[in-house]
Amino acid sequence: MYWQEDKECMKRDELEQLQLERLQSTLYRVGTHVPFYRQKFNEMKLDYEGFHSLADIRKLPFTTKQDLRDSYPYGLFAVPLREVVRVHSSSGTTGQATVVGYTKNDIKNWSDLVARVLCGAGVTADDVIQIAFGYGLFTGGFGLHYGAERLGASVIPISAGNTKRQIQIMQDFKTTALVCTPSYALNIADVMFDMGINPAGLSLKFGLFGAEPWSEAMRREINQKLGIRATDNYGLSEIMGPGVAGECSECNGLHISEDHFLVEILDPDTLEPVAEGEVGELVITTLTKEAFPMIRYRTRDLTRFVPGDCPCGRTSKRMHRILGRTDDMLIIKGVNVFPTQIESVLFNIDGTEPHYRIIVERENHQDRATVMVEVQESLFSDRMSEQRELIDTIRRQLSSELGIGVAVKLVEEKTLERFEGKGQRVIDKRKI
Repeated sequence: MYWQEDKECMKRDELEQLQLERLQSTLYRVGTHVPFYRQKFNEMKLDYEGFHSLADIRKLPFTTKQDLRDSYPYGLFAVPLREVVRVHSSSGTTGQATVVGYTKNDIKNWSDLVARVLCGAGVTADDVIQIAFGYGLFTGGFGLHYGAERLGASVIPISAGNTKRQIQIMQDFKTTALVCTPSYALNIADVMFDMGINPAGLSLKFGLFGAEPWSEAMRREINQKLGIRATDNYGLSEIMGPGVAGECSECNGLHISEDHFLVEILDPDTLEPVAEGEVGELVITTLTKEAFPMIRYRTRDLTRFVPGDCPCGRTSKRMHRILGRTDDMLIIKGVNVFPTQIESVLFNIDGTEPHYRIIVERENHQDRATVMVEVQESLFSDRMSEQRELIDTIRRQLSSELGIGVAVKLVEEKTLERFEGKGQRVIDKRKI
């Protein structure tokens, strides 16, 4: 099922020609209307009007989040403010906020691209979509809202929080599709269990999750606990918001909307392309954004391209779900560690709950990682030997997966903080 079959199933040569034409148009736009890029191009003595191949993308400068912060609030806009109909912003909790804008046409494209993701996941105009992302300056809530309305589905804009009310609304309004972070979906499932509600009695069929890295094991857990088909989708406010890429019902990689975004995967250290199928940093150039075009934006997200064709018939490149971030990636004892690796191990061990925390400390100039794991309540009433046996099992499997040893601490159910938004899995005390 397609939302825009003529665009989602384009022949490769036609798609690449469209990308080139749109790249040329975007370069002209930023080169003439955005002082930041004009200065960059001048410093590099770059003749952007002479671009005749997509391979020329490697001649272009990168854009970073710091560049957005330095241009706060409107320095990177390519149109006058009177043409901007919507402004979104990051929270600015880790520095100056980043501000992005949309023209009317940007909003139209955004709606269509999110509709593609919803449609690919199996959602139709007959569905009732409950959006449990926060509304406001965060792009997630509004982005999914636009796409759902564009699709013609019924939208419940409940926003994040108040989990018991979320469940009540699901029951009363007969919600068929849930939109939120995967960690919040598990939170909802846990509260539902505590309330004695059987998910089989709900109308839920689909879950569209994003905004944080999650593993295949976590998908299986969500599917089993809520009785749904969970799909992954990807976006970021600097590029557009949700709708950049999303899984179809095959669940074998996220289809990138390549007619709107030119995507590279680069080695984050050398900034050279990685070999086919290797993990690297996702770098995106917008091809149709009017208000806020981005050239080679370094997302800091780590992923890889998925080889081969998808049985669904879409011809766009697919990327693997986000494995982590270059700035979230932990280096412990010289080894790169992603929280999703730890998560995958824990989900496959009986007795553990799908909630964990990783604490990294430095003692006597040596890194020490402790994984706090929630376990079923019955384990704390059993013999200490069984707890030790479980700790040994977790430690052994984590060591095999990660290549380093970590400490393991068992905690009772509901001990660790629950999250309505992005889950904070790592506490790195080495930075304090």
